[in-house]
Amino acid sequence: MKKQIIYICTLLLLFAAGSQAQNNFSQKLRQHNIDFELKASFSIGGTSPLPLPEEIRSIESYNPTLSLSLGAQVTKWFNEKWGLSSGISFDTKAMKTKAEVKNYRMELRDGGGLIKGNWTGMVQTTVNNSYFTIPVMAAYRLSSIWSLRMGPYIAFLMDENFSGYVYDGYLREGDPTGPKRIFTGDATASYDFSDNLRNLQWGLQFGGSWKVNRHFRLNGDLQWGMNDIFHSDFNTITFNMYNVYLNIGFGYIF
Repeated sequence: MKKQIIYICTLLLLFAAGSQAQNNFSQKLRQHNIDFELKASFSIGGTSPLPLPEEIRSIESYNPTLSLSLGAQVTKWFNEKWGLSSGISFDTKAMKTKAEVKNYRMELRDGGGLIKGNWTGMVQTTVNNSYFTIPVMAAYRLSSIWSLRMGPYIAFLMDENFSGYVYDGYLREGDPTGPKRIFTGDATASYDFSDNLRNLQWGLQFGGSWKVNRHFRLNGDLQWGMNDIFHSDFNTITFNMYNVYLNIGFGYIF
């Protein structure tokens, strides 16, 4: 949270620059066919296997929680239609889910110790990760007010949380035929895989913008992760999980 506050304050300081300095800056950018934009948006999406594996029998609830994205984007236009966009953003990807699972590989904390095996029952998961994201995208103007962009991105993990707990079910220790540990009523066991998250992730970003006036426009950007969020040697969860989030917000163009 402290990092988010620092980042927001930095953007506010940029906005607080003198109007004359902004005008001079804007004129220089236009002379070189460059758009410089400060962007703010909220995110909705999920961190999920694609498609859902057979171990996940049903999704009982989903809460996207508050996820924000703040950043700067620079677009160099080579002609009236085509350009190249890049920049940097601070993105939060967060959600809470409840799911019913069967034979779901787990490593649980129970009474201070760790137990491993196959879980059947209910799972609640909380994801709250923050990234610095750098996209490199081709930009295309559909008209004077509409534009599209697409390209790859890389994301560097800054703050991490992938944790939760299990309840109303049982764990087969070791393998699906191992000894049964039953959790019913108020009995729960927690898990935390935050330390197993991959520091560098990459994917594809697809976006579009609608220009409201000279300085403001509305933006939508879909970020689709292409590599597993966990390290390759992490084998508790037996399937890959990906970040898929849509950012919707506005931008200020200098």
